[in-house]
Amino acid sequence: MSLHKTTLFTGVATALITPFANDKIDFDSLECLIERQIDAKVDALLVAGTTGESATLTFQELFDLTAFAKQRIRGRVPLLAGCGSNSTAHAIRLAEVAAEAGADGLLAVTPYYNKASDQGLLLHYRALADAAKRPLILYNVPSRTGYHLTMPLYRQLAVHQNIVGVKEASGDLGLFEALCDECGDNLDVYTGNDHQLVASVKLGGKGVISVCSNVIPAETAALYRFCACGDWRSAGREKRALYGRMQALFWEVNPIPVKYVAAQMGLCRLEYRLPLCEPSPETANRLREIFDL
Repeated sequence: MSLHKTTLFTGVATALITPFANDKIDFDSLECLIERQIDAKVDALLVAGTTGESATLTFQELFDLTAFAKQRIRGRVPLLAGCGSNSTAHAIRLAEVAAEAGADGLLAVTPYYNKASDQGLLLHYRALADAAKRPLILYNVPSRTGYHLTMPLYRQLAVHQNIVGVKEASGDLGLFEALCDECGDNLDVYTGNDHQLVASVKLGGKGVISVCSNVIPAETAALYRFCACGDWRSAGREKRALYGRMQALFWEVNPIPVKYVAAQMGLCRLEYRLPLCEPSPETANRLREIFDL
């Protein structure tokens, strides 16, 4: 990168579910999840992202979750932690907590609900990046936040020394290509959409922050490896084999389906925090069928 920024990871980072038991973090299940991911050769792990039900975690739970993951990972892969909020002061405190607990990098979603102006969003991310004690990855997911990061904003944010990457989950491959072309020297660009992993690497992306790798980590890692070595025929074949399961994990809002599948696989209890709840019986039946559970 031309500004000599940190590259946090290249490849597959799993956005881990947060296992609960009786409304507390289930650390025994979390340890098993971490070991399964590392055994499958994923390249990084993310805690307290959207898939980890971050909006329902307290500051103390964020610290405990991050510290536990850091201890169990033992430096084998980088550890990222979510710190997004629609309050800049709250996001800064989340970033401080995650850094204190040992996160190697941070992921910050665009502010939601109050939907800042372009100038407000620029000031938000600059303030967060200035205060953060770890490298920061931006997260653009307008389907959840109602706000879309644009190329003018990306250009301005790309020059900040502590903003090192972007998780682009808008689904707009034109924007993804422009982002790689115009800002790729200063930002590592990742897709947040599993089904676009092959296309995103072709366009210059560095990997994926993945939901599906929670339950099919080895397969997701293999898909990226085919892309990384330019074996597009094998990548296409692997993507076709995985595509139905990737899509199934979004039949209801994430992480409802992926946590249901993980529970059926014996990886965690089937426990969510409201307002998330179990999938409908119809969705549950279809998930069991497509994942052969």
